Amino acid sequence: MTLVAYARVSHTDQSLDIQLEQLRAAGAEKVFSEKRTGGTTADRDQLAQALDYVREGDVLICTRIDRVARSMSDLWRIIDVLASKKVGFRAIHQPGIDTTTGEGRLLTTILGAFAEHENRVRRDRQAEGIARAKATAPHKYRGRPSVIRPDAVRQLLQEGIGPTAVASRLGIHRSSVYRLAALE
Repeated sequence: MTLVAYARVSHTDQSLDIQLEQLRAAGAEKVFSEKRTGGTTADRDQLAQALDYVREGDVLICTRIDRVARSMSDLWRIIDVLASKKVGFRAIHQPGIDTTTGEGRLLTTILGAFAEHENRVRRDRQAEGIARAKATAPHKYRGRPSVIRPDAVRQLLQEGIGPTAVASRLGIHRSSVYRLAALE
């Protein structure tokens, strides 16, 4: 049996060090880690690699289940993938989280529901704060500043540079280039 670990923080300015230290202390032999938002499992390459890496008899460990998934559907999809490979799942700071037992699967469901609820509450509070800021000081709250410079997009397109190259050069999405080109 190999303990394979997965660690995640949501923002690039956060540190993975504590999680990595705890996972290695728990006996992890292979560690996958990334700095990606936890709202969805989409675009989480290291999680996908961990799920691909594990083999029958292994156990995927994390510090808490919200490091792996924040929605019940994502959590059970991951657990089903692991189960189909005969791989267990444990959270080292939530000792009851152990999908190799019936009680552990029940507790995983309950704590997964709490993680999903916590994520929804956080999003609701954030939306409430944004709405309040817009209502009290609309001239101050304008959201994140745009990184798209329409003049630079137009200039590069006029120089004959393709939309994909323009997007790459300016660090924006290709659809933004097409949208600006269509406005002219």
